[in-house]
Amino acid sequence: MKKQLYVNGEWKDTANFADLLSPYTKEVIAQIPQATEEEVNQAISVAYRTKEAMAQLTAYERAAILEQLTQLFIENRQKAAEIISLESAKPLKYALGEIDRTIETYKFAAEEAKRHTGEMIPMDAAKNGTNRFGYTIEQPVGVIGAITPFNFPQNLVAHKVGPAIAAGNPIVLKPASQTPLSALFLAELLDQTALPKGAFNVVTGSGKTVGDALVNSDLVKMITFTGSPAVGIGIRNKAGLKKVALELGSNAGLLIDRNVDLEEIIPKCVMGAFSNQGQVCISLQRAYVMEDLYDEFISAFKEATIKLVVGSPMDEATDLSAMIHPAEQVRALNWVEEAVEKGAEVITGGKIENGIFMPTILTNVDAAAKVSCQEVFAPIVIVNRISSIDDGITAINDSSYGLQAGIFTNDIKTAFKASEQLEVGGVMINDIPTYRVDQMPYGGVKESGTGKEGLKYAIQEMTETKLIVWNNN
Repeated sequence: MKKQLYVNGEWKDTANFADLLSPYTKEVIAQIPQATEEEVNQAISVAYRTKEAMAQLTAYERAAILEQLTQLFIENRQKAAEIISLESAKPLKYALGEIDRTIETYKFAAEEAKRHTGEMIPMDAAKNGTNRFGYTIEQPVGVIGAITPFNFPQNLVAHKVGPAIAAGNPIVLKPASQTPLSALFLAELLDQTALPKGAFNVVTGSGKTVGDALVNSDLVKMITFTGSPAVGIGIRNKAGLKKVALELGSNAGLLIDRNVDLEEIIPKCVMGAFSNQGQVCISLQRAYVMEDLYDEFISAFKEATIKLVVGSPMDEATDLSAMIHPAEQVRALNWVEEAVEKGAEVITGGKIENGIFMPTILTNVDAAAKVSCQEVFAPIVIVNRISSIDDGITAINDSSYGLQAGIFTNDIKTAFKASEQLEVGGVMINDIPTYRVDQMPYGGVKESGTGKEGLKYAIQEMTETKLIVWNNN
């Protein structure tokens, strides 16, 4: 099935295509157009020409478009989820969960479109401000270049498209090469709304060709990117004076204090470590457990992990399926072997069975092992013992990343200490670091990126504040 680019509200053919393979069956599921630099620049020009039409939409009209899109996702929930499962091997139960979140994300975007306003400035607070009246207005930045990852091919796209529309900006979207079908389905849905034609465009192809064209174009005013630190840093270095928002991943850590209820937290830890094959920016990757609870935790964690249902992503009973690409599974295997060479013990998993990398728990892991200090993006979690919460905080902070972290504790002083001392963008008290709802501010420090997602916060990134001062003297 040959797909097409979506530009100017029309489906356009290209000269070159690439086969899209199912990560699970390895069968060809579609042929994806590979845009040339010229075709990307055409899409950018189209988006630029809709800049005025988008800016002139009222807040009511922008919200109505997003409400229309929300309703279309509600009506097409099953189909949208099945597309995600087909192209990314995300188990269907989690794909359905992603669509439910996508619906919420666009709903939040619709609501925020109506309440994004400027503020009054107290001019007379200054000696020189007498009889002056000041206020700010928020104006759209212009064309947004959105570059999105494979792991949440609808909801992470929604976190860029939703606020862009809410703020009145046109968009050119470059989806991940493995998950273009979700983006093209989004185009089908947006095509049915009142969004001006040309305000939303989907251009598929290589990251180098499409991504570079977006970053290099003078007509694109902002790049919003979710992906690897190496690519994100490259974008930042090339973007010049463009606005740039980067969400670059992490190796999320969790502290487990003594005297917590293991029966309650083990299911959360299993979900946090292994949902979507661990291919989540805030996937639970490092757990640090107080030594008097450590043995009991490891035993219960292993028991729950080996009960996970491994198989086809299209089966609603499946908990875990193939990673996004066979090469990624081999990399994960190599990282486990490296950790073992450095003294780690494999509690369960650590191997590929029937084309699926099995959920893996490692203990006694060296802090310099890749599974600890880099983003593993695989169903691998390390569990190390600590003798104090201070040691755990030090271990979590000993990282070039800082997106989110979590702590389970019954001690309020310990919770406050962790919330203040953990060097991350978000601290989850009595929850896993994988917790996220879509209206909260979401973004990290260090190599985890710059800027914040979450609808209100992303809209702020996608607008320019203009000051107006009236002199009434």
